[in-house]
Parts: sequence; structure tokens; C-alpha cells
Amino acid sequence: MQRIGLIVFPGFQILDMVAVTVFELANGEAGRPRYNIELLSEHGGLVRSSSGVQIDTHGFGNPKFDTLLVAGSNDLVPASPGLIAFLQKALPKSRRVSSICTGAFVLAEAGLLDGRRATTHWAVARDLQRRYPRIKVEEDRIFIVDGPVWTSAGMTACIDLALALVESDLGVEASRVVARKLVVYHRRAGGQSQFSALLELEPKSNRIQDALAYAKKNLHRDLSVDQLAEVAHLSPRQFSRAFLAETGVSPARAIERLRVESARVLIEAGGTSVERVAQQSGFADPERMRRAFHRALGRPPQSLKQAGRLQSTWSG
Repeated sequence: MQRIGLIVFPGFQILDMVAVTVFELANGEAGRPRYNIELLSEHGGLVRSSSGVQIDTHGFGNPKFDTLLVAGSNDLVPASPGLIAFLQKALPKSRRVSSICTGAFVLAEAGLLDGRRATTHWAVARDLQRRYPRIKVEEDRIFIVDGPVWTSAGMTACIDLALALVESDLGVEASRVVARKLVVYHRRAGGQSQFSALLELEPKSNRIQDALAYAKKNLHRDLSVDQLAEVAHLSPRQFSRAFLAETGVSPARAIERLRVESARVLIEAGGTSVERVAQQSGFADPERMRRAFHRALGRPPQSLKQAGRLQSTWSG
């Protein structure tokens, strides 16, 4: 049975406990218990979360785990010397050490991220890079695997991280079943962006929201202003003015963002040629997709394909 430990500390984010549920459900689907789950803290006993909810924990002991996870918190506070020492002992003895959200700061403080790629909550990613320049921080990743060290983005990304760990152990179908029980989409790819183009555009009116929702479902179509205006029940001129006023960008630029986001997910999932991705995402050809990627991301689609191949090695 694999020993799973989740480390918490005063002020931890209670949402990170959802990761435990992923392993709990995986036990049920495996037909026999595969994971022995332990909640840990430096001194054991009740530990109070940032919301005031307390959980009972065991004190640090044997640092050998199959998987050790460090929870995050809303406020960045220095880790205790005892926690740092425990993590430094655990890394060489455990198969995987991982962090959720700002737990990456704890791993960084312990020196476990030096020379590695890592991610954390987007709001503090640049702070992580500034404090620990030896880390290569990728601020908009859902999770990153670098050798035995896994780091994830914030909040609900703990679910993606835990599902990926289960997938690595028990296979993709087991993780899909757990995801369905959690009523979540089967885990997002590790390299997928933390950001959503639709959320960034933030349209205010139902008409513009409906037009964007239609566009997202029909990226393979032409999606002219006339077509989108018809969905919004506006004239093309009224639609263009309203769209720019509500989103800050033109309809054409917004559609390009949606197409880049769609293409990015397909590329990072693997198994689809760049030509096919361009077609499915609504780009007329790979060259137009390449130019759009440079405008949006500052790099070509091929670089994401290479990163995806590196990311997928964790499951091998």
C-alpha cells in the first residue's frame, strides 16, 4: 500500500483537503486499498485552517513516503525549521514530493526546487521567482512534474494534481472514474494555462456572452462579425461597438484568443498533428496559427508540443 502524506500548518487553505478525497475515491475504485492517507503537521494534534476549521493530524515521524504533499495557504509566511528539516529528509527517501498552490514556497525554502521547473498560484508566481531565482517558475501552468518533484497551481488545481498522481499509479481510466465521481472534468493537462480566455474577456451583457459561447463551440467555422452579431441579435455595427466596449478588444482578436487557447490544449494533450490542430481550432493553416501563437504567447506551437512530450514522461 502506498503511503500518502498531506502536510498542513496553521493557516493552511482548507480547499487543499480535496486532494485527499481523490485518493480516497481511488481506493474504492481499485477494488482494494492502494493508498494509506495520513494528515501530518510538525507537532500533531488539531491544526487550524485559514477558515477556522480544524483537522486532526499526526506529528512528523518516518519521512519515507510514496507521495508527500504540502498544502498551501492564503498568506505567505516562513515555514518552520522543523518543517524544512522534515522535507529535506523526505525528498531522498520518498518517490514523490509535491506542493499545492503556495506550498511551492515551502519546497523552495527547503531547497527542493533549486534548478527545477515549478509553478504555483498565478497571483504569487512572480514573487516566487523573485525570491528564489534558481527556480524556473512557469506562472500559468496547472501542474509541473520535474523528476520526483511535482508542483501545482492554486485552489482547485489540487484536484488536477491528485488526479494526475492517481493516473500515474493506477492508469487513466481509474483517474477518469474518480473525476466523474467528483463531478469535475477529467483532469486538465499539466501544461494547460491557469487562465481562461472567456474569463479574461469578461463580457457584461448576455448578448455578448452568448456570442462568445457560440464562438467557443464553433471555432472551426468562419465566425464573421455578421454571424456573431446575428447570434447576439444586434446589427453588425452595434455588435462591434458593444463587443469592444465590454471586452476591450475587437471580435476578431477575441476569436483569435479562443482559437489559441483551444489549439494549445490540443497540442499539449498530444496525439494530434499541428496541421490537424490548426484545422480543428479554426485557423486556415498552420502558418496563421503560428503567427497567432507568437502574438498571444510569444512562442510557436512546436515549442508547446516539445514541452508536452517532456511533461508526459512522468507517466512512463
